[in-house]
Amino acid sequence: MSDRLDLLPGTLELLILKAVSLGALHGYGVLLRIQQISGGALDVEQGALYPALYRLERGGFLDTAWGISDNNRRAKFYRLTPAGRGRLRAATEAWRRTAGAMTAALRAREDEV
Repeated sequence: MSDRLDLLPGTLELLILKAVSLGALHGYGVLLRIQQISGGALDVEQGALYPALYRLERGGFLDTAWGISDNNRRAKFYRLTPAGRGRLRAATEAWRRTAGAMTAALRAREDEV
């Protein structure tokens, strides 16, 4: 059994916003940061990452600027916009409510219902 987890629908954008909130990153850097902050449990496919970055940029949640990556290549770097910070706060709170409800539901015992 693998220690890696599948991303739940709707969580990729939240993870991207969180990763970028920790500092400006290029696309591949976002992927690595998500692996890092999840303790290696979450892998994001590049084929899913770049469309999500584009959606967040188009939605006004990420701003971009061209720069040079650690390996001396030109890369697009992503930063949170003020709207992105608000979206991150709201999505984080919604996730916490969902996780709390799931935890409560899974703890339920027969004698409690």
